[in-house]
Amino acid sequence: MNGKVLNNSDIFGIMENWAPQSMAYDWDNVGLQLGSYSKSVKKIMITLDVTESVVDEAIEQGADLIIAHHPLLFKPVKQINIDTAQGKIIQKLITNEITVYASHTNLDAADGGVNDMLSELLGLQSRKVLIETESEQLYKLAVYVPVSHENVVREALSKGRAGHIGNYSHCTFQTEGQGTFKPLEGTNPFIGSKNQLEYVNEVKVETIVQQTYLQNVINHMIDAHPYEEAAYDIYPLINEGKKYGIGRIGTLKTPAKLRALCDYVKTAFDVPAVRVTGDLDKPVKTVAVLGGSGEKYIHAAKRSGADVYITGDMSFHIAQEAEQIGLSVIDPGHYIEKVMKKATKEYLQQQLKQEKIEITISKSNTEPFKFL
Repeated sequence: MNGKVLNNSDIFGIMENWAPQSMAYDWDNVGLQLGSYSKSVKKIMITLDVTESVVDEAIEQGADLIIAHHPLLFKPVKQINIDTAQGKIIQKLITNEITVYASHTNLDAADGGVNDMLSELLGLQSRKVLIETESEQLYKLAVYVPVSHENVVREALSKGRAGHIGNYSHCTFQTEGQGTFKPLEGTNPFIGSKNQLEYVNEVKVETIVQQTYLQNVINHMIDAHPYEEAAYDIYPLINEGKKYGIGRIGTLKTPAKLRALCDYVKTAFDVPAVRVTGDLDKPVKTVAVLGGSGEKYIHAAKRSGADVYITGDMSFHIAQEAEQIGLSVIDPGHYIEKVMKKATKEYLQQQLKQEKIEITISKSNTEPFKFL
């Protein structure tokens, strides 16, 4: 970011380029939890949960910012009593000027987010969203630029995340033509003279933009454009945009018996045990996975054609219901979402590779259960 000192707001923006807050469920509490938008950042710590041991670790490390998956503040706080566990955590964070930011259901739903991370570990093929929450609105952006700055503006559009179609970037179309304008009083034109009509050879650069990135693309384009007043058009499209939502469903590369899949899940997710329902000798191929607590989506998994549904926090009666509708369930616990720590660190390192910001992963184990 051109060598400037980054603050929390800059880091939040980078996280929201990956997992926009608009993707979060309306009952969720994501984004800034406690602290400051403007405080400068030199050290970031990634964690699944914000517990007292995590905060103590952040203090010891000298972290300025904690990025968590699970929100520190989920229910409304009516008082801060420092004799309580939550109050003590808040007091330590404020005293040590540590900011907390949460990326929760938005990171679950995001492309490459928690559910994609889990699917990757399982090696699921032909993945799709399990429960769709939104479909991205697409726009066509057309900008008129002098021939001399065509490449500069195209690069700026791509940097803002325009022109991405599938696994292709820089997708644009160019049309050459002639533009006219007359600079009036009070202008400082890049080309031409005041009060004289100018004819300029220009290129119309057209590209496609997802709604999430539209304002970011416009900002990058205007910054790169040589004119005082960039001329551009934005058109809403009826093309179907990318679908977002929680959970994923896909197929195993090789069908396996349920018992073998349970063993694989333990290895892939690094858990000591799983709970399972159904015939352990049943062959399974189509797998639905949803990180966290996903018991209310058993029927969505069944309707989607899943042989087995992998999710955490499955309660007794819901497990019975799943068994009755012919859906096997593997419950490896909620803590499998710890996969977000390593992936978030790698994402931030890539985005901040030119910056002198240290990024660490919390070593605190916030799994409340012990397996005996």
